[in-house]
Amino acid sequence: MLLGIDLGTSSVKAVLLDQGRAVASASRGYRVDRPRPRWAESSPDDWWQATIGAVRGVVSTRHDAVSAIGLSGQMHGVVMTDAHGDASRPAILWADQRSLPALAAWHALDESSRRRLANPLVDGMAGPALRWLRDHEPATYGEAAWALQPKDWLRARLTGKVAGDHSDASATLLYDLPAGGWAMDVVEALGLRADLLPPLLESTAVAGLLTFAAADDLGLPAGVAVAAGAADTAAAALGTRLVEPGPVQLTVGTGGQVLTVLAQPAPDEQLRTHLYRAAVPDRWYAMAASKNVGQALEWVRAVFAVTWDTWYQEAFAVPPGAEGVRFLPYVTGERAPVFDPCAAGAWTGLRSDHRRGHLLRAALEGVAFALHGCLDALAGRGVCVDEVLLAGGGSTDPRWRQLLADVTGARLLQAPAVDASARGAALLAGLATGQIAMPQPATGGAVLAEPGPDHEIYAAMTDVQHDLYRRLHHPSVQPRDA
Repeated sequence: MLLGIDLGTSSVKAVLLDQGRAVASASRGYRVDRPRPRWAESSPDDWWQATIGAVRGVVSTRHDAVSAIGLSGQMHGVVMTDAHGDASRPAILWADQRSLPALAAWHALDESSRRRLANPLVDGMAGPALRWLRDHEPATYGEAAWALQPKDWLRARLTGKVAGDHSDASATLLYDLPAGGWAMDVVEALGLRADLLPPLLESTAVAGLLTFAAADDLGLPAGVAVAAGAADTAAAALGTRLVEPGPVQLTVGTGGQVLTVLAQPAPDEQLRTHLYRAAVPDRWYAMAASKNVGQALEWVRAVFAVTWDTWYQEAFAVPPGAEGVRFLPYVTGERAPVFDPCAAGAWTGLRSDHRRGHLLRAALEGVAFALHGCLDALAGRGVCVDEVLLAGGGSTDPRWRQLLADVTGARLLQAPAVDASARGAALLAGLATGQIAMPQPATGGAVLAEPGPDHEIYAAMTDVQHDLYRRLHHPSVQPRDA
């Protein structure tokens, strides 16, 4: 059996596959700490305890049957460690915005260097976070042996060996996409320590064997092969069999991602989309990502102290368009389509006859329009987005799916797997050890939703909704250097 472990932003999930079929899954949560405004951190020790609970939850009496382990994990984070892989401070996460001032160093690079990075220069990436640590925590930075991505830290805990993989590395703003490795000249130009960056493996490589200590914690036999693994988005694409160019996948989770696989590392000339290495060799993917999907909706839910059932009941009792109420979901800045770390959220169009349901309906619509902007960004590369595979735990309610189809104008098909990132991690374990062959490319499953009569209402709102950001944005408001 193949064990996949997905280290997410707020929880870790473990999935056990037997001949390609999931026979068990379990998850355990942990905190995201925000000790200061715009900061987001987690304790790697919390990750490990949650991993122990999730793995023990799936292996149970089947521990001797686990033949290989694969990993996926949240992207862009930084875990500073000593030579043994032990974390020296809390991990800085992708949702953290403290590194915004550090991006000035990337903007100062020559055009050739920026083009080789092949990505928009945005906060929250590992490179700028590392620069922040250099400038603000010099002791931690100077004494560290490694700067690891979250799943790479977990792998070091499992195997005692330190390495990175290309899919995560390509999303750091320290990676040369055309050359396929660390951009060491860029690292030097940025004044960063090249020795902090781990050697890179293919996601499908065996990175090491499970140590006796880790095996004892997890309830597994020592010596099980551990695959290098991949970034969660890359693993999810493998998990849903998105391995060849053509299909487009929309993942709705804490953030939202729209992606398609590429046969060549072709950057977006206008940098509206990201370009990263895929989990399978000789493949890349173009992606437009929103930070404010589940993250924004959870913020709204906490503000109003409502359950999801109450939210949906009240929101869908309100007609499309929320009777003039509009919502901008940019509560943590935004990537696509605006690429503005200072973007802010807002409700507008409020009247005295509006009730909570109007604001809740508008919040769903605002997030759906943000995802529409991501699809538009991918369409700008010449990708057809009329039909997309829908994945992610934040897209299960049929009314929400219908709203997504109506706003985006896309036909939504069932992605061919659930728990896609963890499943992809397990498949990487099988590929690394030769136990399975590369999955066949995805084909669309059942139709989940397609644009209905409300699509015309939302199409008429699109320009106004997207223009709302421009009209409300205050460029003079900039975060202070933390």
